Amino acid sequence: MKFSMQKLANQEQKLKWFALVLGIFSTIATIQDWYPYTMFISLPFCLIWIYCAWLHTERQLKYINIIFSVLYIYGIARYFLLH
Repeated sequence: MKFSMQKLANQEQKLKWFALVLGIFSTIATIQDWYPYTMFISLPFCLIWIYCAWLHTERQLKYINIIFSVLYIYGIARYFLLH
């Protein structure tokens, strides 16, 4: 049990670093007006934070990122339907 919890914690830290990189790229994409790349970059960012919030039962963080994920999925679907 202890080994699996340590392995999960190591994976979580890697995901958080990856989310940081995605967040930086998402911000750059927003500043540069690289629509629709902002949505494609931000969706995995939100999904990572949903996963991390579920690990620690941070309900508010989880629900905020679920809302943003739904909005990004809507935006991506709308983009593909209209283009």
